[in-house]
Amino acid sequence: MAKTKYYVVWVGAKPGIYTNWGDCQRQVNGFPGAKFKSFESKAEAEQAYSKGSPKSWGQGAASSGGAQSSRKSSYPLKQSASSSTAVSSMADIDYDSISVDVGTRGNPGPVEYKGVDTRTGEVIFSKGPVSKGTNNLGEFLAIVHALAYLKSQNSSKTVYSDSRNALKWVKEKAVATTLPRDASTEEIWNLVDRALHWLKTNDYPNKVLKWETKAWGEIKADYGRK
Repeated sequence: MAKTKYYVVWVGAKPGIYTNWGDCQRQVNGFPGAKFKSFESKAEAEQAYSKGSPKSWGQGAASSGGAQSSRKSSYPLKQSASSSTAVSSMADIDYDSISVDVGTRGNPGPVEYKGVDTRTGEVIFSKGPVSKGTNNLGEFLAIVHALAYLKSQNSSKTVYSDSRNALKWVKEKAVATTLPRDASTEEIWNLVDRALHWLKTNDYPNKVLKWETKAWGEIKADYGRK
């Protein structure tokens, strides 16, 4: 069962603490200067809510709703060296995009993945389960599948993944894994080899970005198996 997260909304349609990402999203999506953040425990969330939004947004943000909002960027806010979590707003998410994620049962183990519309959650494609693979290889395949799909649609939409390793492998057009090549892993290695060939023989205009889970909650394509 997925671990419950707590979402504090300081500035939004209805400020408060939410235990569901969808409920939080409804309060801040499209709300000017929305301020929110996810926490791992109810106590942390309650303490943060009572203190008001971070000072970097200005004084009295929670009560007045008039704090300065962070400048809109086409890239997710980066985590600072002095902070364990990043604070972000919905303005940083490109909703005209595909979000991908992998579902595994054991690592290595059976692997499946899917790509969904980031705005609506509608499943655009899915694959698997493949009999034996790893989480990172599944994420890698999902990203490449999304890129190939978007190219077939002549689309420049962004692709989001929450796997740093898979994002690195796509950029480098090479995978670094200890999964052996044998009869039990033949299926996933065939898919990986095809994906690598596609990357090396195709160009694409799409941005491939990291989904900032700590700030935004679970990626839209999440299987809920954590």
